[in-house]
Amino acid sequence: MRKECVFSLKNSYRDDMNVYGYSFGKGDKSACIVGAIRGNEVQQLYVCSQLVNALKELEEKGAIVRGNEILVIPSVNHSSMNVGKRFWATDNTDINRMFPGYDAGETTQRIAAGVFQAIQGYSYGIHFPSFYIEGDFVPHVRMMETGFQSPSLANLFGLPYVVIRRLRPIDTTTLNYNWQLWNTNAFSVYTSATDWIDEPSARQAVASVLRFLTRMGILRYTSHSGYIASVLREDDLTNVKTDTAGIYRRHVDPGTEVHRGDVLATVTDPLEGCVLTQILSPTDGIVFFAHGAPLVMEGTIIFKIIRRLHE
Repeated sequence: MRKECVFSLKNSYRDDMNVYGYSFGKGDKSACIVGAIRGNEVQQLYVCSQLVNALKELEEKGAIVRGNEILVIPSVNHSSMNVGKRFWATDNTDINRMFPGYDAGETTQRIAAGVFQAIQGYSYGIHFPSFYIEGDFVPHVRMMETGFQSPSLANLFGLPYVVIRRLRPIDTTTLNYNWQLWNTNAFSVYTSATDWIDEPSARQAVASVLRFLTRMGILRYTSHSGYIASVLREDDLTNVKTDTAGIYRRHVDPGTEVHRGDVLATVTDPLEGCVLTQILSPTDGIVFFAHGAPLVMEGTIIFKIIRRLHE
């Protein structure tokens, strides 16, 4: 294992912000794994730390196939993490909306440019991001419909689902999109948590990456074969929204099978404690995403449900 600073940002009043990468093996740039780009992505940081530990042990055993290099960058935005902010603390900008970056631009543009320069040229890119809505997912691989996406390769992670979604204009400044433009097969891997550690899904995420690297001929590693993934389109998921604001209490978790009319959550009055509304399932299916914050506003997406195939 080789630890090196892939990007450094000078700071006048505090220590410099150094972004560290951990390299394993030598040879062609085979795979790059990036963790926390946002300051609340504790689960993503943890997953990458466990990958660093696992790859270190595998390298010592000679399990990295000759002629391959793997780079892991556990954290890009630990400065925001240190002060409890999701985005860049000074101006509240999102580094994952700044790629490929600009080395003479604003701070977050310079960070994105420096990191992107270090991670270009890899055959496969794996990013552990977080969703724009606070909540929990069934672990899955997410891909943008850029014309470069490959669901068959995403299946090799062995996670339960592969989700393909339409490209939006704002997505053109994300790491995943720019990786694909620069000829890297890019995958976004979502676990069940963001700002807290979910140990079972973290272990599942680590296993999925090691499984993928093995199936691509980069590692020699024996693991459980995982799932044969179901390929979904995000547009086909049923969104369930609240019809009122209040204190939110969910009754089902991601992965739960539900039937039409089942009570998914209740919203109570924050001052009087009475139940304002019950959120009912509009369809039979599997809960794919569940909102996690204790308060909701009217119109908030609180569940995404995978509809039954026969519907």
